[in-house]
Amino acid sequence: MESIPYLALVSALAALALASYFFSTVKAAPAGNDRMVFLMTEIQKGAKAFLRQEYTWVSFFVIAMIILLAIVIAPLASVSYVIGAILSASAGYIGMTVATMANARTTEAAKEGPAKALPVAYRGGAVMGFSVAGLALLGLMFVYLLFVIWLEVDDAFEIVTAYGLGASSIALFSRVGGGIYTKAADVGADLVGKVEAGIPEDDPRNPATIADNVGDNVGDVAGMGADLFESYAGSIIAPVALTAFAVTGGLEAADATSSGVIGQLMFPMAIALVGMIASILGSFLVKGGDSTDSKALSHALHRGTNVAMGLTIVGTVGISFWLFDSAQGNPIGLAISVIGGLIVGWALGKTAEFYTSDHFGPVKKIAAQSETGPATTVLSGISAGMVSVAASVILVLAGIGVAYWGGEETLGNGIYGIAVAAIGMLATTGAVVSVDAYGPIADNAGGIAEMAELDPSVREVTDALDSLGNTTAAIAKGFAVGSAALTALALFKSFELAVQQAGGSLTLNVGEVDVFIGLFLGAGLPFLFAALTIDAVGRAATAMIEEVRRQFREVPGLREGKEGVTPDSARCVAISTEASLKEMIIPGSLAVVVPLVVGFIDIDALGGLLAGALVTGFALAIFMANAGGAWDNAKKYIEAGNHGGKGSDPHKAAVVGDTVGDPFKDTSGPAMNILLKVMTIVSLVFASAFV
Repeated sequence: MESIPYLALVSALAALALASYFFSTVKAAPAGNDRMVFLMTEIQKGAKAFLRQEYTWVSFFVIAMIILLAIVIAPLASVSYVIGAILSASAGYIGMTVATMANARTTEAAKEGPAKALPVAYRGGAVMGFSVAGLALLGLMFVYLLFVIWLEVDDAFEIVTAYGLGASSIALFSRVGGGIYTKAADVGADLVGKVEAGIPEDDPRNPATIADNVGDNVGDVAGMGADLFESYAGSIIAPVALTAFAVTGGLEAADATSSGVIGQLMFPMAIALVGMIASILGSFLVKGGDSTDSKALSHALHRGTNVAMGLTIVGTVGISFWLFDSAQGNPIGLAISVIGGLIVGWALGKTAEFYTSDHFGPVKKIAAQSETGPATTVLSGISAGMVSVAASVILVLAGIGVAYWGGEETLGNGIYGIAVAAIGMLATTGAVVSVDAYGPIADNAGGIAEMAELDPSVREVTDALDSLGNTTAAIAKGFAVGSAALTALALFKSFELAVQQAGGSLTLNVGEVDVFIGLFLGAGLPFLFAALTIDAVGRAATAMIEEVRRQFREVPGLREGKEGVTPDSARCVAISTEASLKEMIIPGSLAVVVPLVVGFIDIDALGGLLAGALVTGFALAIFMANAGGAWDNAKKYIEAGNHGGKGSDPHKAAVVGDTVGDPFKDTSGPAMNILLKVMTIVSLVFASAFV
């Protein structure tokens, strides 16, 4: 049993070895002609420049947190925090690097059809997927072994949770900054290019196209990778911390060395181990076919994930009976908790697919509403997003109920079952992120095909891959936000126990005025966060729009496509970079500053704040992600020739809807789940200081 952390660490190294192998296969693929290589290089330079500047800005925040942790908690907590932050940033940078290599290579492979193109794009995404999962698990196992097993330091588990805080800090700023960048460029490119100038998407005449393609990588690859890194690490930390604080916080009288407690500490790591091995095996089963039919492509792409999920289910049952017997808990109940979480995560993804795929009614309805103008397009998208919240809430509540029952006989009661259910959702993170990161690569491949003026048949293949990528992104966001709700609940209970351990108490009676005030503060905070990030996209996009208009107006022959006349793409990249970095500071800082301020004033108010933010933040995240995805695919459905096709009035209305949805699905929505976990883990780490 004590060997599990070491085995999990080895599985993390295996994942990193697989990422290295996929990196070499992508690098060996041909990148195309000189024009394609030039475009790929420009996208690479823009993405790397942005990340370097972003990490420079974020480093000041990280340094401040290091000092605060060292003074208020313990110097070793700062060490754990730094490890989490560095590995999270590294995962994002690695994924972005290979994604900007894989885009042109996917375009070149698309000349031979989807059978060649899909594996290239997938392997590019798999480098990201297994780097995220491998580095997250490697760092967490190292921190656990170092502080809990090898050094046996006091308050070791409080120090381990600081690892999650480090990962969360990078994830929050990466999601917000990258999201603002990508959507400012996307909105500027779409509104001026497609609506005002009437030129195709990714047209080489549009100055914002390179910035748009850079944004796909810094937002949807680097930002998403840091997000899932934090989610995955947090899902493992939550049940471990819950068990540790349950022993020391007085929830139950328990011997910290008993086999039941050891089993509960090892169980999350064992599930991560099984999920990692299953994901590695499943990754080799993704192979493209000759058809561009979206269903065939979807089956090919998801084959690896489905196999990984099946293997994880089988492994979970075996592990449950190995680590627990009837005297230590309910083995079959704990297995059901994990499997239930995995199934709920899958079901959340399928719900997102129903509301965002053009194969189903909601997206087709939005496309039909586009015939009567932008207003009805926006209204129908809002409606679809709101309805999807109801379905997602029911699924999560069902999962919570099943998981609570499964964990009732454990230390921590049913909350432990809920905590391990979140691991079920994210056990196959390597496979899930691989599929998600595939999407931006396919999107970039289409942009390069257009800008390099390749044969239209190439764009047809990349468009088929890209359309599938929009759906896979919505599915991954469903996993992320679902796990956020369960993980935040487990961390919230750990926070309560940590307060008890420190000699304090936490009251959550809404009849108490301070709790009631905190509840309303928490309920309003996600809306403020969403407003700040959407407004930031709007301001950055305004600067981009003005620049694109200026170039079309002042550069002779640019709009007409005169030979030898090229846009100043570098200026647009600079505008998005400067604006996004400036705009990310305030919303990114809210998640850390607000719980610290409220916690030092009144800890009961902080409890109310966390509860209010969890409920409204979850609903808002689902609404925004699914509404944005639905608008995007409604536009693509029209571009495929329905309701008048490209250039028609319904198409222009759909572009407006997609523009509204862009910050919903790629900035505010995805960052919401990080907001919830950052606030909760900050409260947990600083619980003793609040008391």
